[in-house]
Amino acid sequence: MKIDLNADVAEGCGQDDKLLTIVSSANVSCGLHAGSYAEMLATLKLAKQHNVRVGAHPGLDDKENFGRVQQDLDEDGYRALISYQLGATKAVCDMVGVTLDYVKPHGALYNQAAVDKDLADIVVSEIKRFDPSLKIMGLSGGHLVKAAKAHDMQVISEVFADRNYENDGSLVSRTKDNALITDPKEASRHALEMITEGVVTSVDGKKVPVEAQSICLHSDSEHAVAFAKSIKEQLQQQGIEISA
Repeated sequence: MKIDLNADVAEGCGQDDKLLTIVSSANVSCGLHAGSYAEMLATLKLAKQHNVRVGAHPGLDDKENFGRVQQDLDEDGYRALISYQLGATKAVCDMVGVTLDYVKPHGALYNQAAVDKDLADIVVSEIKRFDPSLKIMGLSGGHLVKAAKAHDMQVISEVFADRNYENDGSLVSRTKDNALITDPKEASRHALEMITEGVVTSVDGKKVPVEAQSICLHSDSEHAVAFAKSIKEQLQQQGIEISA
């Protein structure tokens, strides 16, 4: 049994060098919600050095709120937002000599596309227009994954080790006190349940079906590296291979 571990990087959090020795996939910020071309360049060089799979991590154009506040754009606005960021990321990937393998939207864009069927179709169709060989990473059971399958795009179904779930399979909002799991042992148990049983226990105790192909480990906290290392070690102790 194997699982991919991914983390959001190139966001200026200062821990990419350590995280990229732990994870197997890197969601590289495209520069609008956080980071810059310089952060992207440095992170892609590290990903190449550590043989880590690279994905684009496009978000809303909103550094003030780290791309985590919902916006309502028209269709052309969303398409331009996606293409602008994919184009920039692909160009720097080509410069460094790494392959852009997948796309995972960031923050509010990710959450909106998980629940909004029309937006999910716009995002997926624009990624497909840009490059139909790109895989799409999205929340297990969400509309982004469903849209990708409908468009015959390759899918990476994602779950979260450090986030709690609602009864409908959505993530508990960050506005709530119980959104995050901060204990590495609890996060590992959470991840193991999803990997080995194909379910996640919601905050209300309901067993919700999930498909776990990749596990997200957030990188924007001071304990992110120790947290990621602990989860990786505990999964490996259970005989689970970490690989993209």
